[in-house]
Amino acid sequence: MSAREKIKAPRGTFDVLGEQAQARTMLEGHARAILEGAGYERIETPTFEATELFARGVGAATDIVAKEMFTFTDAGGRSLTLRPEGTAPVCRAYIEHGMHKRRQPVKLWYHSSFFRHERAQAGRYRQFWQIGAEALGSDDPAVDAELIVLLAAILGEAGVLEVSLRLSTLGSPERRSEYRELLAAHLREHEASLSAEVRERISTNPLRAFDSDHEGTRSVIASAPLLIDHLDADDLEHFGEVRELLDEAAVSYTLDPTLVRGLDYYTRTVFEFTSAALGAQSGVAGGGRYDRLVEQLGGPPTPATGFAAGVERMLLARAGADGSLESAAAPYAASGARPLELFIIRGDAREHDDPRALRRAAFALLGDARSAGLTAQLELAGRSVKGALGHADALGARFVAIVAGERSALRDMQDGGQVELATDTVAHAVLARLRSL
Repeated sequence: MSAREKIKAPRGTFDVLGEQAQARTMLEGHARAILEGAGYERIETPTFEATELFARGVGAATDIVAKEMFTFTDAGGRSLTLRPEGTAPVCRAYIEHGMHKRRQPVKLWYHSSFFRHERAQAGRYRQFWQIGAEALGSDDPAVDAELIVLLAAILGEAGVLEVSLRLSTLGSPERRSEYRELLAAHLREHEASLSAEVRERISTNPLRAFDSDHEGTRSVIASAPLLIDHLDADDLEHFGEVRELLDEAAVSYTLDPTLVRGLDYYTRTVFEFTSAALGAQSGVAGGGRYDRLVEQLGGPPTPATGFAAGVERMLLARAGADGSLESAAAPYAASGARPLELFIIRGDAREHDDPRALRRAAFALLGDARSAGLTAQLELAGRSVKGALGHADALGARFVAIVAGERSALRDMQDGGQVELATDTVAHAVLARLRSL
């Protein structure tokens, strides 16, 4: 290259300028307000990690590890990789810093850059940014539902157009392993009709056939067995409770048993938000539960759930061609990092005929409180009422609601006073008391 020849940014990367930077800053601010108002703390992991982290955590047979990672050897002979995704690094940090000793679940969020060697196209780059959240340490279906609700709120704040939610469950790794053999046998039976890429993956990653656009492959998949028909009863019950809570929160979704994620660590709930404004490549955000990943990376058994949303994808699908972000959920945007105003506890399930109804009532109150502009959190670790009150005190909660169904006890954590009232009036009562202080 001559001294006068212009040097350009590498293919698949970009510069952020002017109004673009402003739009990104506003989007991060909305996400911070929503997530920190729900008790999520900011985390940032290193740009590069040990290659083994992703080989073990993401899965050697995935496209990310097999084809898309930027990997290099440093001066000390160590294999390092620019992070292609955020969940495995967060799990590594959770283990390394002994976060399992903290009160569970540990709730973390990030706004970070990631790197994948894939074909650059509109809204998809080799260096890209994601806003993500991870909740580690609870298998409560309410964790899954809360993260989906929070992600929907972020997409609403970003002004993303024509949003749809696809929802499914992958069950346990054991059932999925058995199902993979059934699916592989089906694919081999019709191998002549498959694309070359799918044929190559039959032994290593047959589930990816569901993502194929190849006409012959789509025809074969149409008659394939479905994973959801081969799951354990407890996995289906967990998924049923997630769906009930989303219904309670009025979050619409399409049940899609063909939904698979491109990462091996997912278990149980998986979900994806799409935007019709993006055309054929419509994915804008997604995530799911990964109950085995922390243990797989050397930590203690730790159920967990998370999501990631593509910043470039959100901005490309947003409302407002001038690059501005209109507020679609002002109560969330206003919440910021204020102190916790309401902590919600489910009453003793043994005293109720329908524990699932109790969970729905508490989740509904959580939605009411946040819609009213309160900073509110839900007890998600299965603690006793006494233990949950101690946790609320440690969080500095101003009020606690102990939900017993249609009625709740509202406790003032400063003076210890407690009143009983209708659950659907708790948010209003807290607002009134805060205004009178």
